[in-house]
Amino acid sequence: MINKQSNAYTIIYITVMVVIVGAALAFTAMSLKDRQLENADADKMKQILQSVHITTERSTVVEDFQKYITSAFVINDRGETVDGQDAFTVNVAAEAKKPYGERLLPERLLPVYVCSLPDAGTKYILPLAGMGLWGPIWGYVSLDADGKTIYGAFFDHQGETPGLGAEITKPEFTGQFDGKQMFKNGDFMPVAVVKKGQLPVGGEDYVDGISGGTITSKGVSAMLDDCLKPYKAYLETLSKQ
Repeated sequence: MINKQSNAYTIIYITVMVVIVGAALAFTAMSLKDRQLENADADKMKQILQSVHITTERSTVVEDFQKYITSAFVINDRGETVDGQDAFTVNVAAEAKKPYGERLLPERLLPVYVCSLPDAGTKYILPLAGMGLWGPIWGYVSLDADGKTIYGAFFDHQGETPGLGAEITKPEFTGQFDGKQMFKNGDFMPVAVVKKGQLPVGGEDYVDGISGGTITSKGVSAMLDDCLKPYKAYLETLSKQ
């Protein structure tokens, strides 16, 4: 028998426990993987719907998404449809890191969700991804059928400071975007986020940033600019219609 007081016994015991615990954790992770993916998809659907002012529950989010989102597709920065791509599975954060407008590099894949609201007509929802003070931020902006007027906005974050940068999720911030214009005098100009009391340099529509959350506010502004500009050609076609 092995001496339970020996180093050999301790090493064997620890090794066996590590193997057992590791196997149990791996089995649990594999067992829960499908459920985790379902929850992630449901959360994404909920966020998309929030950009058009639809509040839904976990139990009905898939049904509501299928009810209101009538189609989804992927375009390039020339406004052309990209075949063979699933808008819902496009990694927007990864696409946002690609240089915009460089024809020699892989083009950004730009998802578009088409929403039909019984009392408000057709809306076009565009996803966003950027960086805040402490980590990733993301969101969705919905536009009226004219491709010019913002109907609603949703933003979220991974680790912004509660009471400061994290306030980008609150209606007091997102509600400012309603009715803002994306085109000024025929020029495409995404909405800016500026310090309260200041005006944007370019004359574009703007909202007030978060008090005490300057870096996060700048991150949202940069995200809007970087992620919406590639949609210019597509939105111009909508405005002409």
